[in-house]
Amino acid sequence: MAEVIWGLATSHVPSIGAAMDRGKTEDPYWKPLFDGYRPAREWMAEHRPDVAVIVYNDHANAVGLEMVPTFAIGTADSYRVADEGFGRRAVPDVVGHPELSLHLVEQLVDEGFDLTVCQELDVDHGLTVPLSIFCPEPGDAWPCAVVPVLVNVIQYPQPTAARCYALGQAIGRAIAGFPDDLKVAVFGTGGMSHQLAGSRAGYINPTFDHMYLEAIQADPEKLAALTREEYIDQAGSEGIELIMWLVMRGAMNPEITKVHSTYHVPASNTAAALALFDNRVPRPA
Repeated sequence: MAEVIWGLATSHVPSIGAAMDRGKTEDPYWKPLFDGYRPAREWMAEHRPDVAVIVYNDHANAVGLEMVPTFAIGTADSYRVADEGFGRRAVPDVVGHPELSLHLVEQLVDEGFDLTVCQELDVDHGLTVPLSIFCPEPGDAWPCAVVPVLVNVIQYPQPTAARCYALGQAIGRAIAGFPDDLKVAVFGTGGMSHQLAGSRAGYINPTFDHMYLEAIQADPEKLAALTREEYIDQAGSEGIELIMWLVMRGAMNPEITKVHSTYHVPASNTAAALALFDNRVPRPA
């Protein structure tokens, strides 16, 4: 049977990927952020999954604004890295896991989630930056297959936080019901607080961010109860990306163990964070 072994919540700021691609991770501006990643990276390298379910949002690179699905899932054998206007990142294309993807489609539809199914999909920084945070030197191939799950956080009305948490719970049940023996990691990406335009451009709220980092482990129901308006008011217009962390959290057990977390301001013009959780129930001594 398949098992969710760990979950990762992480920002997907495009400039994080650019700093890695351009060899700037030791520059004074970036070094504190990447130093904060190191313990999580070492632990994840020792606990490699067979498949990563990566919950992210497309940034109008594969899915145009003329047609924005609330939830979508990729079912392809592979996913090309998108050209976001500056050429494709020099990282490997992503290998899919169609069997697990199609199992998730069937189970989630049966649970009442009407998914858009993407049989072809280019993946942008929303997915590739979290992969680089997990595995900074993939070589010719990423260390695991990927199932991409897309969430609309771009265009109103976005799904509610409660609906995202429920989707994650359904994903967790579906993974547990997959017959093959797979180790699965679930990524929730985006955030933390930031706003890219308007009168509050540059807005960052460390108080809200630190509350979120604590509650995502211990009290996700509190976060699921927040409205869209509360997310945008407290975390900025792009801070609503944090609802994707709740998909990750919903897929995990009620009790999880924090392996490592880090928080840094600013990464570009955002608050950036990482929180890594072990989902396996400790065995009795």
